[in-house]
Amino acid sequence: MTSLIKKVELHCHLEGAAPLSLTQAQARKYNVDLSQWLGPQGYLWTDFASFLQCYDHISNVYRTQEDYALLTETYLAELAGVGTIYSELIVSPDHGKRIGLGAEAYIEGTCEGIRLAKEKHGIEARLIVTGERHFGPESVIEAARFAAKARHPLITGFNLAGEERMGRVADYAPAFDIARDAGLGLTIHAGEVCGPFSVADALDLVSPTRIGHGVRAIDDPTLVARLAEVGTVLEVCPGSNIALGVYNDFKSHPLRKLKEAGVKVTISSDDPPFFRTSLAREYEIAAQEFGFSEEEIGDFTRTGIEAAFVDEDTRKRLLAAL
Repeated sequence: MTSLIKKVELHCHLEGAAPLSLTQAQARKYNVDLSQWLGPQGYLWTDFASFLQCYDHISNVYRTQEDYALLTETYLAELAGVGTIYSELIVSPDHGKRIGLGAEAYIEGTCEGIRLAKEKHGIEARLIVTGERHFGPESVIEAARFAAKARHPLITGFNLAGEERMGRVADYAPAFDIARDAGLGLTIHAGEVCGPFSVADALDLVSPTRIGHGVRAIDDPTLVARLAEVGTVLEVCPGSNIALGVYNDFKSHPLRKLKEAGVKVTISSDDPPFFRTSLAREYEIAAQEFGFSEEEIGDFTRTGIEAAFVDEDTRKRLLAAL
């Protein structure tokens, strides 16, 4: 049973993990009308562009350092409750600035939530600072500079997210140079909305150890072989891919084909309540929809720990927990 398997999540956007009930409470707290974006069964959007709009509106009800501590602790407690031992949360200092909180306070609130969750539930967590493509290269470079300058022990990675169809990887590559020089782990959203060229560009121009999604690489067998050869880890989010229409159904999703081709893969939930999923559900999908055995699913967890942006002592402790 997947409920007994220890779990790891490497790809989850913090605001995108906001539980429906918590968002409703936050909307009442700030007297914000979310009726256009919030229905009785979940968040409301129709395509990738409207998903990004919905995401921004939902994020708007998390405004203070305390709000972010609560959001972070709430989500990590949920993960710990289903056997998750490690989580990496994707965070945007740009968002902290846009809401008037400030990047530093935004990060500190999130870190307080991590501290409380570890104290109460034993779950380990780290932060991946992300730049957002749709705000332009300069914004992404500033996010990298923030992450590099912060030198915060819980900020261990850098990412590029947002509208994948905006610009090419080359436009944002300087940000990754900054992050690499600061010793941060590198991952990048690619091969989700766009095709294999996006993954190839990421490998050529960024040389990340991980790629967020990357599933569209399956359309290029040579690229799949390259991913397997260099050992790049794909942070695969099947439920997200189906919800966003990247694939029509799980039968056409390439998770199994990628693994059988020797590509290293992990399972994550991306923006779980937006996609009517959860990390526990993603592990269930791996078993029920893809037919992976418990041993194979356990391998996803082990791969996640091996690819985690943590120090080696923490990695050894996490591996020992398996």
